[in-house]
Amino acid sequence: MTQTQITQLSPFEQLLKEQSRAIPKAGDLIEGTIVAVSKNEVLIDLEGYRIGTVRGPQLHDESGEYANVKVGDHVTATVLDLENELGQVELSFQHAGHKRAWDKLRELMKLGTIIPATIVSANKGGLLVRVGNTSGFLPVSQLSVDHYPRVDGGDKNRILEKLNRFTNQVFEVKVIDVQEQSEKLIVSERAAWDERQKKIIEGFAVGDTVEGTVTGVVDFGAFIGFNGGLEGLVHISELAWQRIDHPRDVIHVGETIKAKIISIDGSKISLSIKRLIDDPWKEAAERYTVGQLVTGKIIKINPFGLFVELDENIHGLAHISELANTPVTNPESIAHIGDTREFKIISIDALEHRLGLSIRALTEPASFAEGASATKAEPVESGEAPLDTVVSSDALASTPESAQEPTV
Repeated sequence: MTQTQITQLSPFEQLLKEQSRAIPKAGDLIEGTIVAVSKNEVLIDLEGYRIGTVRGPQLHDESGEYANVKVGDHVTATVLDLENELGQVELSFQHAGHKRAWDKLRELMKLGTIIPATIVSANKGGLLVRVGNTSGFLPVSQLSVDHYPRVDGGDKNRILEKLNRFTNQVFEVKVIDVQEQSEKLIVSERAAWDERQKKIIEGFAVGDTVEGTVTGVVDFGAFIGFNGGLEGLVHISELAWQRIDHPRDVIHVGETIKAKIISIDGSKISLSIKRLIDDPWKEAAERYTVGQLVTGKIIKINPFGLFVELDENIHGLAHISELANTPVTNPESIAHIGDTREFKIISIDALEHRLGLSIRALTEPASFAEGASATKAEPVESGEAPLDTVVSSDALASTPESAQEPTV
């Protein structure tokens, strides 16, 4: 007998072999055709094997694909038990649907597809959403500029109040994180918004002047809406050349403003209002000289000295070491906000927007003051500002650059 004859199977043996391969086990995915549908049960012909049943909670399909099945539909289900009390194969759409749903979410993330997400509820960190039948989360940092809750001081209760208004609305989002094992789904409205605005933004360049409406004023600056959908941030340091305590002192919601684009980073546009105006410090060296006696108004007091307004745009610093001939521990013992005092200018750096003032030098010989201005001042050991330092409107702004709107 040849090897071919030994391995050759009869038709009956071949049939038995094929049937043995077809017997499923618990956990397998199996296909079939629906033969009956009722309110709480679906019967499926497992193509020659036997009848399977999907009933009760196992009818829930997270992918939504089998939400409205009918007789004749071809479906896939997960085997739970090979034989129930009725001799049928116990099946589940729930298990199979869960896998299909998360596989689909991974594919949507890979493709960067924009999809609808229904807002279910809110918490202080963001919005709970539903994508199809799958629960997910939309962090506050991933909201579009239209929906980002701008709240002075970042009051969490007020932020939550604003977020709750979005309940039951539908946002267009992109999937940015999928972790099936922990059932973690994160979506981003901002990413979807970025894509839609990309082509519009490409029509602008750094240096362009735009005109728009103030859409929001916060501690760190103001938002300007322009071109029917774009929005840029004017940081507090870019609102004006002079010192500003709070943006609302110089700009208001609804106001029409012209601004200069100073940077474009993806969909993030940074604007400047002050750069459309000549820098007043360019003329400071012509109006002010070292040794000149000036009168100024105290506008701010810090542990390291007095901030003094010489005119609307030029401010100087009288360092604590320049307030008296004897050591001063508290600048407020020398002057108070709103006081008008005489000072001597001991240094000017128009390029760096710095102007150093002194009360002590008023009683010192002229050579002393000139010598002080000729020497580059170093920071004192305690980390205080250098003697000739004045902080321009950039550094005097009440909120640092790092406090700008977050990037989740």
